[in-house]
Parts: sequence; structure tokens; C-alpha cells
Amino acid sequence: IDNEPYTRVWIPDPDEVWRSAEIIKDYKVGDKSLQLKLEDETLYEYPIDLQGSELPFLRNPDILVGQNDLTALSYLHEPAVLHNLKVRFLESNHIYTYCGIVLVAINPYEQLPIYEQDVIYAYSGQNMGDMDPHIFAVAEEAYKQMARDEKNQSIIVSGESGAGKTVSAKYAMRFFATVGGSASETNIEAKVLASSPIMEAIGNAKTTRNDNSSRFGKYIQIGFDKRYHIIGANMRTYLLEKSRVVFQAEDERNYHIFYQLCASSSLPEFKDLGLTCAEDFFYTSQGGDTSIDGVDDADDFEKTRHAFTLLGVKESHQMTIFRIIAAILHLGNLKIQGERDGEVCSVSSEDEHLKNFCSLLGVEHSQMQHWLCHRKLVTTAETYVKSMSLHQVVNARNALAKHIYAQLFNWIVHHVNKALHTTVKQHSFIGVLDIYGFETFEVNSFEQFCINYANEKLQQQFNSHVFKLEQEEYMKEAIPWTLIDFYDNQPCIDLIEAKLGILDLLDEECKVPKGTDQNWAQKLYDRHAASQHFQKPRMSNTSFIVLHFADKVEYQSEGFLEKNRDTVYEEQINILKASKVKRMVADLFQEEKDAVPTTAVPKRAPRINVRSAKPAFKAANKEHRKTVGHQFRNSLQLLMETLNATTPHYVRCIKPNDEKLPFKFDPKRAVQQLRACGVLETIRISAAGFPSRWSYTDFFNRYRVLMSKRDLSKNDKKQICQTLLEELIKDPDKFQFGRTKIFFRAGQVAYLEKLRADKFRAATIMIQKTVRGWLERTRFRRLRRATLTLQCYTRGHLARRLFEHLRRTRAAIILQKQYRMLRMRRAFLRVRSAALTIQAFARGMFVRRIYRQMLMEHKATILQRYARGWLARARFRRARAAAVVLQCHWRRLKARRQLQALRIEARSAQHLKKLNIGMENKVVQLQRKVDEQNKENKLLNEQLSMLTSAHSSEVEKLKKELQQYQQTQQGDGKQLLSLQEETERLQMELKRAHGEREVMEDSHSKERDLLKKVCLSVCLSAYEFARNTVEENMQMKKELEEERSRYQNLVKEYASLEQRYDNLRDEMSIFKVMKPELSTPGHRRNPSNQSSLESDSNNPSICTSEIGDTEDVIQQVEEIGMEKAAMDMTLFLKLQKRVRELEVERKKLQAQLEKKELLTKAKTFPEPQMAGLAAERRSWLRQELESENKKLKNELNELRKAIADHATQNNSANDVQDGYSLLLNQLKSANEELEVRKEEVLILRSQIMKAAQQKEMGKNMTEDWGYLNEDGELGLAYQGLKQVARLLEAQLQEQRREHEEEMEALKNQVDFMQEELEKQQQAFLQTLQLSPEVQVEFGLQQEITRLTNENLLFLGLMLGFLLNVSSVFQDLKELLEKLEKNEKKLKKQLKIYMKKVHDFEVERRLHERNMQVAVQRKEKDFQGMLEYYKEDEPLLIRNLITELKPQAVSATVPCLPAYILYMCLRHADYINDDQKVHSLLTSTINGVKKVLKKHQDDFEMTSFWLANMCRLLHCLKQYSGEECFMTQNTAKQNEHCLKNFDLTEYRQVLGQLSIQIYQQLIKIARGILHPMIVSAVLENESIQGLSSVKTVGYRKYSSNAGDICYSLDEMIHELNTFHSIMCDQGLDPEIIQQVFKQLFYMINAITLNNLLLRKDVCSWSTGMQLRFNISQLEEWLRGKNLQQSGAAQTLEPLIQAAQLLQLKKKTWEDAEAICSLCTALTTHQIVKILNLYTPVNEFEERVTVAFIRDIQVNLKGRNDPTQLLLDFKHLFPVLFPFNPSAITMDSIHLPASLNLDFLNKV
Repeated sequence: IDNEPYTRVWIPDPDEVWRSAEIIKDYKVGDKSLQLKLEDETLYEYPIDLQGSELPFLRNPDILVGQNDLTALSYLHEPAVLHNLKVRFLESNHIYTYCGIVLVAINPYEQLPIYEQDVIYAYSGQNMGDMDPHIFAVAEEAYKQMARDEKNQSIIVSGESGAGKTVSAKYAMRFFATVGGSASETNIEAKVLASSPIMEAIGNAKTTRNDNSSRFGKYIQIGFDKRYHIIGANMRTYLLEKSRVVFQAEDERNYHIFYQLCASSSLPEFKDLGLTCAEDFFYTSQGGDTSIDGVDDADDFEKTRHAFTLLGVKESHQMTIFRIIAAILHLGNLKIQGERDGEVCSVSSEDEHLKNFCSLLGVEHSQMQHWLCHRKLVTTAETYVKSMSLHQVVNARNALAKHIYAQLFNWIVHHVNKALHTTVKQHSFIGVLDIYGFETFEVNSFEQFCINYANEKLQQQFNSHVFKLEQEEYMKEAIPWTLIDFYDNQPCIDLIEAKLGILDLLDEECKVPKGTDQNWAQKLYDRHAASQHFQKPRMSNTSFIVLHFADKVEYQSEGFLEKNRDTVYEEQINILKASKVKRMVADLFQEEKDAVPTTAVPKRAPRINVRSAKPAFKAANKEHRKTVGHQFRNSLQLLMETLNATTPHYVRCIKPNDEKLPFKFDPKRAVQQLRACGVLETIRISAAGFPSRWSYTDFFNRYRVLMSKRDLSKNDKKQICQTLLEELIKDPDKFQFGRTKIFFRAGQVAYLEKLRADKFRAATIMIQKTVRGWLERTRFRRLRRATLTLQCYTRGHLARRLFEHLRRTRAAIILQKQYRMLRMRRAFLRVRSAALTIQAFARGMFVRRIYRQMLMEHKATILQRYARGWLARARFRRARAAAVVLQCHWRRLKARRQLQALRIEARSAQHLKKLNIGMENKVVQLQRKVDEQNKENKLLNEQLSMLTSAHSSEVEKLKKELQQYQQTQQGDGKQLLSLQEETERLQMELKRAHGEREVMEDSHSKERDLLKKVCLSVCLSAYEFARNTVEENMQMKKELEEERSRYQNLVKEYASLEQRYDNLRDEMSIFKVMKPELSTPGHRRNPSNQSSLESDSNNPSICTSEIGDTEDVIQQVEEIGMEKAAMDMTLFLKLQKRVRELEVERKKLQAQLEKKELLTKAKTFPEPQMAGLAAERRSWLRQELESENKKLKNELNELRKAIADHATQNNSANDVQDGYSLLLNQLKSANEELEVRKEEVLILRSQIMKAAQQKEMGKNMTEDWGYLNEDGELGLAYQGLKQVARLLEAQLQEQRREHEEEMEALKNQVDFMQEELEKQQQAFLQTLQLSPEVQVEFGLQQEITRLTNENLLFLGLMLGFLLNVSSVFQDLKELLEKLEKNEKKLKKQLKIYMKKVHDFEVERRLHERNMQVAVQRKEKDFQGMLEYYKEDEPLLIRNLITELKPQAVSATVPCLPAYILYMCLRHADYINDDQKVHSLLTSTINGVKKVLKKHQDDFEMTSFWLANMCRLLHCLKQYSGEECFMTQNTAKQNEHCLKNFDLTEYRQVLGQLSIQIYQQLIKIARGILHPMIVSAVLENESIQGLSSVKTVGYRKYSSNAGDICYSLDEMIHELNTFHSIMCDQGLDPEIIQQVFKQLFYMINAITLNNLLLRKDVCSWSTGMQLRFNISQLEEWLRGKNLQQSGAAQTLEPLIQAAQLLQLKKKTWEDAEAICSLCTALTTHQIVKILNLYTPVNEFEERVTVAFIRDIQVNLKGRNDPTQLLLDFKHLFPVLFPFNPSAITMDSIHLPASLNLDFLNKV
């Protein structure tokens, strides 16, 4: 008994409100005090009032502290509620807590990561009690009840200023916008959210309690259609605080919009507003500091403008709004000048702010100046204009400013509602009420009175609703209902709004002309002095006290009448009505004529009666409508009617401290707000009845340890629970049995927990006793066995040590002997080696000295020789240079003199006449002389050639004679001299080699050292490079994954857009049934298709790089334009000439090389091998020629590109441009034709080589001719084929010779042109001697003629050459066709004979065996192609795609439709029909999309078409003809490749379609598994016996009738189904692995998100259960061979979370272990789990705040994302690796069930 803990209680405390203590002495009836011990171990005597018999409140057990719901506490009272909120807020950082149907939200003053999109999805669809308390849970409950009960809902958010009401309402609207997004494209949910920044700008301001306090109330109705999508919204506002426009208290600000506009005044569009900083204006600087920490007013202003634009407010209206706001600021800065002691006032006409005010609002300057200081008084007889005092003018100005702002506020609200309005019929709505909470200040005025009046009405509605819910709960469970006395504030409401109440008397006083606040207060004292809720202060005659439900508030009556009237003078309003800004300013006040309230009567003018500018009303009730109080009462009544017609949901916001510090809890402020917001009233109502409620199942699982075995053997759990409670609790009033729940009075659950803990404690003691005895006995046995073992090993060790000592002693002696001998021998060898080394170095030193001396002498002589020679040559050069200079000066002098004489002579006319006489004759004579000289030159050249030939022959003869003579001559003297010279030369070379060797050795040693250093640095750099490369590769992989994910997201978006387009098209087709419109998309050929179709032959053309480059250059020149494409043709022709010369030289060299090789090989090889070598040489030469030709063409193309670039920079004449364009076109066409012919020649060569190979193979097969054909017909046919091949080869050689001769002729012509060009150049040089003008004309003529002649000659040569080549190739083509025909005939004959031989062998064997078996012939002619007619294409798509069921082809080859589609495509490619290919692929893609759209929820159908589309994609790659995809093909499969079309673009389209199908497959699987995951993985009781250790106090407030509990086996069964379907349908294993990786990631994300948002599952038992369930999933992956898919790695965060729940969490070492283990969890997730960790019984300990701080310190260095939850909708980038098929197309069989009889095999 002494070990039992003391009873803990709560006692009042002045600082902490309530304080915990323990009773250390038993209490007896009649004791006057309790002996207590406080938490700080101090003793305290608590007095007890014997008359009241009030004992301290009992404290709940620790296991119940920190509950999600306050009503789940066993003891329900104020200290328990306060302590529970404090523990959750400070220790667990949980800001939300349930209190029955109320959500208590404490403002953390810090941004928390609990409002992301993932959190919204996590709470969507969940019951309110399933997850941790959250504003999203309340919003989801409202949304769910609206959809389930089809009843309108309301969310009432209330609280003090700064408690977070606006933020909570904003998050609730965000939830509705996300979950109930509009189905259309109007983005109404975005507009709803966009209204928040506008209303915050014009209705929120900084106060002492909140930086963003809402100074008005608003009720937003979000409308939904029948499908519960948002269709619109409507906003109602209440009681805007207009006085803030003209007055702000210290440390407060005006509305945000004023400061935002001033912060953006520097923008160009706001220059006309005349604004400066906010400190310069009276209306914005009264509170002191005009800025807010952490708030950028300019940035907020941009958001406000963007929200205006999003809501459809025109730019002109926005500017007008800003002009009005700026005008209000200028109005506040007016300088009012008082005269006559303030009785008369005036405003200067030069006042800058008055000018700005009038110009901005478009009003008359003089009228506004006059009526700001005067007013009009109308009597029955006449009208007076009276000046106002300074005080009256200031009040009138402020009233005008408030009225303008109020009208602007109403206009903006009206336009926001207009933007949110919809024409669609509203089915239901959810209202969000963001209204001010109960307020009490030091000075309370009219605004606080209206606010507290509204809270009184809301509290009455709240109390009645809570009472109603309690009553319904008891009636539903059939519990006897007893009347509960709850607080009713109807008397307080009657005091305010009843007849002759406070508001009624206020309106009466407002109607009195001389009514004052003091008179109204006196009437209140007289009328309500006897009321319980009304009091008069002792020290004041102008104040009154109202006892509200939350607290009593003292109101100052000063200003009540003025604010209730809301007085604005009519003359000022009339000026505004006449505003020139008709767009908006005048419209604001047009409807205010009947709403101008009565003006006040001044005291200083009793003789003048003042009446309203509006005629008097006949009825009194009309007058009430003018007052603010009456309007507010009517709007409040309408609000209450709306709330009463809906199902309310309550959010109570609590402000934890007044300093706005994050996570600081002030108990005094919290208790004050809890009392004011009705939370404690809810607790009192719940505590008055049966607050604790347990279902029978949960009670049985929790308290089964208290039951006997006999009771547990029964099947009726309800009867077992009743029996147990009747035995444990003797008082029957302490509990009640309902239909589905057990109801307990306060404190009974704590009593049951104590009994359960005692039972566990006794069991624990028994277990500990038994375990300790067993441990001691085990320890003794282990020690005895250890002792015996130690003795045995010790004795053996001693014996082994003695033996080891003896062995080592003998070994040491032997080692000493050998070592001494070795040491002496090494000393002798070292001495001898040193002697030899000294001798060698000494001898070498002497020899090197002698050599160096000789070398120095020799070098000296050489230097002397060269120096003397250089000096002599230098002297000679100086002398010669001096002579030359003298000669030059003398000759220049003589030339100048002669030049002067010639110039004098040339100036005379007679000299010119002499020169001209006979010039023409001289020219003719010169031409004749030139011709004669040319003839003589030719004769001389001929003679020279003859002489050179004769000379060469004579030289050869002489050479032969000289050789003979040298062979016969035997001169010993000459040989001796030559030998001596040779020896001397060798000696010199030897010396030089020695010297070079020494130099090389020195340089080698230096380079070796340098290389070592370089190698070391290179190794280090290589290591760094390798490491950087690995990091870059990892980064590139990540970027590739991100890029692939972005690409697939784009594909996904494209699919959604396409789906939306299909939906719209379907809707349009409904309206346009009679007018269908068909559209066929076009087909764009790729270049390969175009080239193959444009050629004349059926063979596809080969696109070479040379032609492509040439065409690019030509196209570039053509694009530049002929104006800039002029070029120097001479340069172009010279380049072409140079290319031809290079080709001629290359061919000559090749011919010489061939001759030499033939001569050498003829000597070394015998004649039979010469033929093979020649063939090899020809092939090698041909390859070399082709490569060289390609190089030359590349160079030519580069030259052409350079010319084209040069052409863009120069300009020339138009005639040259035309000629050049013609030349380019002709050259382009010639190149194209030449390449086509070249390809045909290559084809011919390949076929000839094949024929030659067949010829060689035929020699080996001659022995089998008799066996194959007895008559020899086949052999004769083959011999004929060989003869034809030989004939064709001979013809080809003859054609080649002719071609070479023609090329030589063309070269000769080119040489001739070159000679002509040289002659023209010589003539051009001669013309240089003429005058400059004549030179220019002559040069131009010569250049033009030369260019035209060269162009014509070149084009003629080219055309002739092409014609010859085309004729040659045409002949070759005809021969090839004949050869192909003969070859086909021979092949057919060969097949016939082979069949005959095969049939004969089969018949012979069957005859021998005497058996008769029916043999099925195989169609050997089937080429794997399927033919169909164009009109059968829709039938093909329908039978193969649209109406095909996966079961129809389950027994055939997997992916059979894909193979059939490819065979049809292959036939269309074979016949070169591009339209058919395009139509078939387009129809296939559209058909698959149609099927997937029809079966959006069918996993089997989606998996089936994913497998087929992937297989079709693989087939298009495998048979595309690309080498990278053909590495695994067989020879037969290579024959099935596509020939004519490149379907790369369609492969990309099919890849995108496959991605869309994959995403749809994941979506279907996610929809199937999502409802199972939480129940199967997190809540499933796979380990029996853990069900009894669930946390207490867990309550659900709503449930779905369709909630189903799934087990882990059911989820695994679904996974098995998915796996078997995908495997049976032939889906690639890599894709299957990616599917399950994605699904297991989803399982991990959903389970972990649920774990992070649920307190009831964060316990040790859940961790054990979760780890077991994960192991089951891992075992399933291993069983399906999916461990390499990465699916198990996606479960790592969940595994670590389960381990975190099971680890020890006390010391610093535990914190380090947790940080090192939980690497896959972020810091926020680890801290969140630790905060949520809840012990299931008192034997476990809570995680302390200090331990969590240690975790945060350890994880401080991590760069984790701030996101708390995982995005379970995240998709990994999918990869479709190439997976070729081993099936050949000709082996596929078409089943008859597919109804594809119209397909013909080809």
C-alpha cells in the first residue's frame, strides 16, 4: 500500500490558475483541511469549506493526458481541460483539440507544415474521429454530411482578435476548393480563394492583439451542384469598423489597403494620385509605426491587384478604387483654419490636399471648400446656411471619410459577389462564418457592444445545439433522459433587443432632436436597474455594465448616438453625386438619398430647429431602418435564421498569449477565452450526463484482463461487459448500457483504469519473480560450465607452452649459426665489390679526361674556321652593298632626267600624232607575228619532244653500258679508297652516336623524374576526375529521372486534355447529330519515304552525307536570296578545276600502285591464287576509291559552303545572278541523278558478288548433283546461270573501260581550257600597259566573255557526261532485270526439285516402316505479312481492338493483337502505301484510347492493352532496320524488317500512349487498394493478443455506413490478382516491377501519412504490428521474385517509423541511435511521431520534451524538406526498356475466334 501513488488533485493558483498537488494524508469527513504536497515538493495545507463541502478537483491519470478529445477525459472540469490543452500545445505542438463537436484551435504564431495539399488529401474521405484534430477534419465532416444528408452546413469560426479566425476560415475554404473543385473551366474555386486577399486588404488592420485583425464579420456561402462541385459563392458582411478610417489607437494601423497604396505610390500609373509615404498622412500615422514586421505592403498590393483582376474587376474600376482611397487620405490632411475662437472655420483654396481630393473624385473645388465648413438648415419657413465650429468641421470631415470608405467597401463586396455568382442552380451550400469573438477593453464603445451582442446570439444557438445533440445521442442509445440544467442567456439577449431594450432606447434617443448620450444612459438606469444582467457603475453616470455569458463588460455611452446615427451632411453627399467620374464615384451615392440619417443638434444654436434633409416618415418603424443598430439587428437575425436552417460545426480559436510569441501558453488568457467561447459550457453539459462512452467491442478488448475465464468463454460480448461492470461498479447510476455503447459517469473510466493497472501490476510481479528465478538458475549453470571449461583449457595451455619453449630454444641455436655465417660472407662480398667499383671509376675518369681534351681542341679548330669565314663574307657583303647603292643612286638620277625629257616631249601634239600614225597596222602586224610565233613554238615543241625521246633512249643505252662496265671492272685502288672513306665515316658516326647517347641518357633521367611526378599528379587528377565523373553521372541520372518525370507529367496532362477534348466532342456530337463533321489528319512523309517514292525504280534510294551537304549549301544560298548570292565564278571554277586535278593525280598513283603490286604478287604467288588475290585487290581498291571520293566530295562541299558564305557578303550584277541560279539548279539536279545512278551501281555490284559466291559454293556441291537430280537438269541450269554471270561481268568490265576513256577525254578538255585561260591571262597582262580607262573597259569585256564561255563549256561537259552515264546505267539496269528473271526461274525450279526429293524421301521411309501417317504441310511461302483491303480497316479495328475481350486470346500467344497489327503494317510497308500505314496506326491509337476510356476502372483491360502497346512498340524497334535494335535478331527475323518507312515519330506517339495507359493502370490499382491500406496495414490484427492494448478515450463522431475492415490477407490477395493478370497477359517483367514499386510506394505513403496524423496508432503495440505486416509484404515480394524492383526500398520510411515506435526513448544515446537509424524519415516526421507517441498503459513512459529537443539538436544539420506528409499520388518516371521477341512473324497462327477471315497471308 505504501508503494501506491498518492491521489492527485487540482487547487486554485493566482498565477497558473490551477496547480497540481498530491494528497499525502487520508481525508476524513469533518476535516477542515487537506494535507497536500505540491510538484516542487513543498507542503501545503488546503482549507475546506465544510458548509459548501467542495473538495478539490481530481486529476486524470497520466495515460489520459493529451487526449484528442477533451470529453474523453475521465474527470471533466476546467483544470483538466486547461492542462490537456497545455500539454498538447507545448509538449506535442498540437494546436487542434476536439471538445465534443467543437474544434479548439490555439494560434501557434508560427507557420506549421500541416496545411499542404497532401494533408488535404489525407483528411479527405476520413471520418472525423479517425485522424488527429484538424480544421480539415471539420471541413471534411461538413462536406460529408452535406453529401450524405443533403442538408446545408455551416462552419462557425469565432474567437478574439488575433486568435486565428481568418486563417482558419481561409484554410476551410481552401479545403472545399480542393475537394469540391468545379467541374467546368470557370475556376470558381480559385475566385473564392482570391476573394480573401481583397477582403483582408480593405477589411483587416493591425491591432494591439493581432497584425491582421478582421474588423468586420463575414459569412461566405459556398454553393455546390448535385455532384457536389463548387459552382459559386456569396459573401455577407457585418458591422465594418468605420471609425478606424479616421482614428487608430497607439501601435495600431488603419486598413491595409491605405498602406499598400502608399508603398506602391512610386509606380508610374499612380503618379497622379499625389501620394507619398504613409507617415505623411494623418489617417495612417496616428498609431505610430506604419509598418509590420515581416510584411511587405508593396508585395501584398500586387497580390490584391491580381485578385481584383482574377475576379473580373476592370482595370479602370481598379484605378477608380485607388483614386477614392487616395482621396480619403488627402481629405484627412486638410488644414482647417479656425476663426473667432473656433466658431467659424475655413479651408484655404490653395490647399494642395483639397485640390487633390477634388481632382481625384471629380467634384467642384469651390463647392467642396464651402460645404466642408458650412451646413444648410431647413425650417418650415426658410432655409439657412450656417458656419460650423472647428470641432463640427472635423467631425463632418471624418464622417464624410468614413461614409465614402463604407460605400466603397460595400461596392467591392457587391462586385466580389457578382464575380462569384453563378447561373447554375444551387443544390446545397456550406457557409463559413468568420465573426468577431467576445471583446472587452479598457474603453468599450458601440462597436464592442454590437460584437458582444452578436456573440450572445451565437452562444445561445451553440448551447441549444449542443444540448440537442446530447439529447439525440441518449435517445438513439435508449438511455433514460434526465433534464440537464444548462446556462440560458435569453434574458441577456432580451435586455439588448427586446422592446424598450438597450437598442430600442438607443433608437428612441436618436429620434429626439436634442438627444444626448447622457440622457440615453439615464433612461437605461431608470428602465433596467432591476435587471439581473444590467448594472450601473458606482463612479460614473455615463457608463453601464452588461453581464454577458462570458464576462461583465462596462460600456461608455459617449459616442453611441453619433455612431448609431452614422451622420453625414446631405450637401456633401450631393456634391459627390454630381461627380464628373460617372463610372463609379457618382454611382456610389446615387442610392443613398433615402438613407441619410438625421443630423445632430448643436447646443450653441438653440434657436434653430434642424430636421433631416429627407421628408419625415409617417411610420415609426421606417425610422429604425436608418440606425446602424437596427440594421445590425436585422442582419444578425437573418444570419441566425440561416444558421438554424443548417447543421453547424464550431471552431473556437484561442489566443495563447498577448505577446504573439510562438508556442507560449498563458493560462490566465486561455481560461478567459475558454469561458467566453463556450468550451467549458460544453464540458459542463457533457459532465452532467455520461461523458465517457465506449463501444462494447472496445470495452471488451480494453478490459478483458479483468474478466474471468468463464466469462470469456461466452460468445455474447455485450452480456460479458454487463456482467463485469455489475461486479466492479456497485452503484448502477454510474453507468448505463445503450444499444451500441456503454455510458459512464465522470471518473468511472479512471476507476476502471486503476483496476486494470492493479491487475497488470500483480501479473507483472508474478512474471518478474518467475523470470528472475529462472535467470539466476541459468546464471549458476553457466558459471559452473564455464569454470570446468576454463580449467581444462588452462591445463592444456600450460603443456603447450612448455613444448613451445623447447622447440623455440632449438630453433634459436640453428638460426644463430646460419645468421653468423651469412653476415661474414656479406662483409667479404661488400669489400670486394667496393674495390672493383673504385678501380672502374678511376680508370674511367682518366680516359674521360683525355677524351674531353681532344674534343675541346677539335671544337676550337671548327669554331676558328667558321668565324674566319663569316668575317670574310661579311666584309664582301658590305662592299657589294655599297657598290649597289652607288649604282642605284646614279641610275635613278639618269632615269629622272630622261623622264623629265620624255614628259616634255609627250605634252606636244606632234608627238601624239606620230604615235597614232600606223598604230592599227602595228596591231595587225603584231597579231600576225603572234600567230607565226605560235606555229614556230609548236614546231619547236615537236622537235623538242623528238629530241627528248632520242636523248632519253641514248641515256638509257649509256646507262646500260655503264652498268656492264662497272660489273666487269676490278679496280682494287678505288675499292680501297671507298673502304677507307666508309670507315672514316663510320667512325665519325660512332663518335656522334656516343655523344648523342650521353645527352639522351641525361635527358632520359630528367624526363623519367619528371614523368614520375607527372604520373603521380595524373593519378591524383584521374582519381579526382573519376570521383567527379561518378558524381556527375549520379547528377545526370537524377536530372534524367526528373526530366523523364516531367515529360511523363506532360504526357499525363496531355492525356487529361485529350480526355476533356473527347468529352467536349461527345457533347457537341449530341447537339449536332444531324450534321456530323469528319476530319482526317494529314500525314507528313519523312525524308526517307520521299526519296524512295521519288526515285524511278522500286529500290529505295540511299541518302548520302555528300548529297545532303550539297543540298544544304544550295538551299542556304537560295534562302539568302539572289540579291545577296552573287559570287566570283572564277573562284568557283578554279576550285572545281583543282578538285579534278587531285582526282587525276590520285588515279595515276593508284594505277602505279596496282602495277607494282601485281608484279610483286605475281612473283610470290602461284597462278591459281592470282584470281582470288585480284578479286580481293579490286574490292579493296574499290573501297579505297569510294572513301577517297567521299573525302573529295566533302572538301568540295566545304568549298561550296565557303563560297555561299562569301556570296552573302558581296554583291554583283543581275545577269551574273541569273546565271548563277541557273547553274545551281542544274548542279543540284545533276547531283541527285548522279547519286541515284550510283546507288543502282552499288546494288548491281552486290548482286554480282552474291552470284560469284554462289559460283564458288557450286564447285563444292558438284558431288551431290547426282543425288539431287538423276537426269542432271539442275546442274545444267546452274551452269547456265554461271555463264550468264560471266557474260554480265565481262560486259561490266567493258563498260568500265569505256567510262574511263570518256573520263580521260573530259580531262583533256579541261586541260585545254586551262591553257586557254593562261593565254587570256597573258593577254590581260599586256593590256596593263594601256591607259587606265582602256584597261577597265577591256578587262570587263574580257571577264564577261571568259565567264560566259567557261559556264557554257562546263555545263555542256557536265550534261554530256551525265547523259553518257545514264545511258550506261540504263543498259546495266536492263541486264540486271534479265538476270533477276532468270534467277527467279532457276529458284522456282530448284524449289520444285527440292520438294520432289523431300517427298520421295518421306515416301521411302514410310514405305520401309509400313506405316501411313497424315503429314500436315507447312506454308513455306508465308512471309509474315497480312493483307487487307482499305474498306476492311474499321472491321479490323473493331474485331481486334474495340470489341476484343482479353479472355478471347488468353490461350494464344501473349500480345497477339500487337503481332497481328505489326504484320498488317509490314504489308503496307511492303507495298509502299504510306496512307495505309498512317490510317492503320491512327485508327489503332484512337481505338485503344476509346477502349481505355470505356473501361476506365477495368484493371485487366488496361493491363492487356498496356502489354500490347508495349509489344507493338518493341516490334517497331526490333524490325526498324536500326542496328542497335537488331543485335538479338535471327536471320529469319531480319527478313521481317520494314523496308520503306521510318516510323520513329509513331514510336514516340506509341510511347506516350503507353505512358498514359501505365498511369491509368496505376490509378485503377490505387483506387482498389486505397480503401484497404490503412485498415490492412495499420489497423489489422495479424498478431493476436495486441488488440487489448489500444489507447483509451478514442471517440468517433461520425462514421460511414459503408466502412469495411480489410485484413492484410485480402490486400495481398489483390496484389496476387494484379500480378497474375499482368504476367498472363505478357507484360514485360521490367514494367511489372515498376508497377509494384509504384504501388508499394503508395502503400508506404498512405500508411505513413495516416500514422503521422493519428495519435491512437502511435504506440509500441502498433509498431510491432506494423513491422510484422511489413515483413509479410516483403515476404510476398520475395515469393514473386520482385525483390530487385525497388519496391521493398520504398517501404523503408514505414519500417523506420515502426522501429521508432519500438525503440527506447530516454537518454542522449537513444537519441543518437534514433537519428542514425531513421535516415529515410525527415526531421519533421520524426518529431511528429515522437509527439504523437502515446503509452497504452502506465508501465510505459511518455516521450519527454527534453528528449525531443535532443532529437532536434542531433538532426539540425540535415537539409530535410519542410513537407510533413508524403505525396501518395507521386508517380515515378516509367521506363519501357527494349525487350525483343523471339517469335517470328511467319510462325504466328490466327485463331478463328477473332473473326479475321478477311486478312490474307502473304
